[in-house]
Amino acid sequence: MENLYNYKKFAVLYVDDEEKSLANFSRAFGEQFYIFTAANAQNGLKLLEEHADEIGLLMTDQRMPGEKGVWLLERARKLRPNIIRVLVTAYADMDAAIAAVNSGAIYKYVTKPWDPPQLEQTLKRGLEFFMVQLERDQLLREKMSVIRNMMIADRIVSLGLLAAGLSHHIRNSLVAVKTFLDLAPAKMAEEKSTAQGLRNPDFWKEYHQNVQSQIEKINGLLKDLWTASEPPSSHFNDQVFIHETIAAVLKSFEDQFAARHIQVDNRVPDSLPALRADRPKFFRLFELLLKDELASLPAGSRLRLTAELQQKDGARPEIQIQISDDGPGLTQEALRVVFDPFVVRGDTPAEYGIHLMACFFIVYHHGGRIDAKSQPGRGTTFTICLPLNPERAVPPPDEQDFLRRVLLNEELWEKLISSE
Repeated sequence: MENLYNYKKFAVLYVDDEEKSLANFSRAFGEQFYIFTAANAQNGLKLLEEHADEIGLLMTDQRMPGEKGVWLLERARKLRPNIIRVLVTAYADMDAAIAAVNSGAIYKYVTKPWDPPQLEQTLKRGLEFFMVQLERDQLLREKMSVIRNMMIADRIVSLGLLAAGLSHHIRNSLVAVKTFLDLAPAKMAEEKSTAQGLRNPDFWKEYHQNVQSQIEKINGLLKDLWTASEPPSSHFNDQVFIHETIAAVLKSFEDQFAARHIQVDNRVPDSLPALRADRPKFFRLFELLLKDELASLPAGSRLRLTAELQQKDGARPEIQIQISDDGPGLTQEALRVVFDPFVVRGDTPAEYGIHLMACFFIVYHHGGRIDAKSQPGRGTTFTICLPLNPERAVPPPDEQDFLRRVLLNEELWEKLISSE
């Protein structure tokens, strides 16, 4: 079991006010473990804060000048709940050790003077427990990621079918309405030439134009939804730059923003690398987002756009774009369904809630993610993450490998929690 672990992957922090004890600990275990030492609880807490991601086990003496060991253990639990905590006590401090165990503040306690072979095993088991917890958490994250991807894929299929159905049935209905309206001007002219003519032909002319305009608007929305729901070809042949695309889209909306006194702060840098995309859909993505902002924001609002390259260890490089406004914001219930059809922001259903649904399609088909955060009265922020190359997206973990790791983790977990 020991061969499965690298005991220097995470550090052991030993806190004791006796310099001799710290020196003996480092000399006895320095070759086997990655060690930090501190001479008092305050310095130990400072090391924990500075090296939070490096330390897996904290061992501290109870009796020290100033704050006691239990004080440090309690703060370590708040700072890093998963860190393994060991209390070193003399027999005279047994009450403190028992209280720490009962409160859940420590994993084990060790009595002074400690026995090196026994303490070595305690440190190894503690670090194993810490690493298994990390592995367990990682497996749970992977499992939730797989479930999330399945749910998104199912949602994409459902929304795609809805888009196709809406486009087919509503367009067919609009054909009949449009045919009727196209015949209306001739009918109006005919009736106007008779004694039974219309009393106010200008009203009917304006009515005809308004209805025609709404039909064209609905047709445009359906076209956006239908086009966005179709997955792109297997190859993304266009090379696009975020700053150029956003600048061009903002330029096309310049007059509309000015008319409503909406201030736009574009902070997208021109130093970002190009990414591969379906250029027309990529351009349309930002058009639809800005259309939604225009339809939702009151006059005099502010809009801010930012973007940055993100490349974490082992993860695919991607560009994160954020579009933030200071508008009325959304309730948690509205936020939960903001990318669903017919959910609108603002007080009027001017855009039928289709724009954000189409954005969801486009981002997903480019291998990315789109999310929204909002609070009533505090504005809304849309976050879009797009890989530089969608064809090189990281595949989901192999199912058999994932299952093997889960079972192995469960076996190790059971052994650790049952060991004494």
